[in-house]
Amino acid sequence: MSDALDAPEAPDAPDAARLDAADELRGRRAAFELDDDTVYLDGNSLGALPRTVAPRLADVVRREWGRLLIRSWEESGWWAAPERVGDRIGRLVGAAPGQVVVGDSTSVNVFKAVVAAVRLAGDGRDEILVDAATFPTDGYIAASAARLTGCRIRAVPAPDLAAAAGPRTVAALVNHVDYRTGRLHDLPGTTAALHEAGALAVWDLCHSAGALPVGLDGHGVDLAVGCTYKYLNGGPGSPAFLYVRRDHQDRFDSPLPGWNSHADPFSMDPAYRPADGAARGRTGTPEILSLLALDAALDVWDGVDLAAVRAKSLALTDFFLRRVAALVPPGRVESVTPAAHAERGSQVSLRCPSGAEDVMAALVRRGVVGDFRRPDVLRFGFAPLYTSFADAERAARTLAEVL
Repeated sequence: MSDALDAPEAPDAPDAARLDAADELRGRRAAFELDDDTVYLDGNSLGALPRTVAPRLADVVRREWGRLLIRSWEESGWWAAPERVGDRIGRLVGAAPGQVVVGDSTSVNVFKAVVAAVRLAGDGRDEILVDAATFPTDGYIAASAARLTGCRIRAVPAPDLAAAAGPRTVAALVNHVDYRTGRLHDLPGTTAALHEAGALAVWDLCHSAGALPVGLDGHGVDLAVGCTYKYLNGGPGSPAFLYVRRDHQDRFDSPLPGWNSHADPFSMDPAYRPADGAARGRTGTPEILSLLALDAALDVWDGVDLAAVRAKSLALTDFFLRRVAALVPPGRVESVTPAAHAERGSQVSLRCPSGAEDVMAALVRRGVVGDFRRPDVLRFGFAPLYTSFADAERAARTLAEVL
């Protein structure tokens, strides 16, 4: 439990206007379609719309699809888009080119990754560890993968996974950031401990990709998945991504070997032969409209330093916690997001024991958009590319007024 709300506000704390004036990322906000009358703090569920997306989609629909038709698979580069866009995401999660492919949903990619991890191990191990507080879908998919591969599931709190891995552990599926609390889990340490135990690390990056540096290659992660509609701003239902570490790719055995991942897709060969490289993670025909919308959305990341994103994220969440502590009546909310920077993602979750759902509804009516998680958690997501310190100030003041 965080003690951040107990800390008194420093008397000389810079105000929101001065913090915004000093923000090196402040110019990025203009790249998004945002209503200045609304404070949008739900980018950890659906990111804001980049201005590059609508004109790009109009061209894709009218010219590439409308006039070029099927020629666009080659002439407009549709066929290679899953790997090309994957490399753009790879830069943001610390993966060298050729290891990330975009397509399908997060759920489908979790299934591919967990089953493939069991097949990669191939040494008779039969235990899959899962983060006990995981996003429900990850748990459902992992349980299904376990049934199909003859393994058993063991749920363990994420901080304890490193110690829990043993001689029967084949892999662990872990959320990098807890979706309820915003707690950042120890990716380097957990990955190293799993490897020491002879197991593989599968990470869900849905709440960290685009919010903080990840370092997949640098930390030796085996497999990873993530969505693109949160901090990456790809749009509702935009396709997810799958990372397969290069030295695993020639043995990556997907449980969903679709024609798009065949070594020669247009041979229509009845016998499956997997493609080389990241393309093995493909399944069916790419979701071209949403994939190219995501491609356009990623333009907002050109030239962005992830270290600056992380620094602003921590500064924003620190500032919001200080202002809540200063403005909200004592005892009305309690932070469940860690105070320690090393354990915090890019959101603040406040436990509100009395009427949390009604409180969030009142905030939304007043133009402050966060979200509510049962039974009593108010979530506020801070997207450093477009969230300002003025937004954080207004959100804290409005919360105080509602309470």
